[in-house]
Amino acid sequence: MKRRRIDSWDPEWLKWAASSAQRSSRPWVIAGVVGVWSYFLPQASFHHFPAVLGEWISQDGPYNEHLVRDHGAMYLALGAASAYGLMRPSQIGYRLLGIAWTVFGVLHFAYHVTHLGHMPATDTASQVAVLVVAVLLGIALLISGRTPVSEEMGNR
Repeated sequence: MKRRRIDSWDPEWLKWAASSAQRSSRPWVIAGVVGVWSYFLPQASFHHFPAVLGEWISQDGPYNEHLVRDHGAMYLALGAASAYGLMRPSQIGYRLLGIAWTVFGVLHFAYHVTHLGHMPATDTASQVAVLVVAVLLGIALLISGRTPVSEEMGNR
């Protein structure tokens, strides 16, 4: 695919982005890494997440093992559902995953953008960028480039 500048609403680019997100393994890989780290190593996750971009969780209050493990369990659940979606692709599956990832992403974003005052500017910018990308990936899963369900059912 050749590179092109996106400077206006481009439905072809949006279809390509949605199709790429649907075929992508990124959601389950991200969910797996975050989930395993948070669930099985909660204190390390609390003090060092996301490591490469800073240490965001520990800046937001005292350590709570229950909360960190619940965070890991939720990511593992989303990751398992996403992995299943990759193995058994369908329009309805992508839409359900899109709903789950988008609801989580929007609520996660809403919390964090209202609690940025304690963070350095670089951490604030990184965190907002990562959370926006997560929401966009969820939305991309909602946009199906696949055959309508009625046509899929007729081909069985």
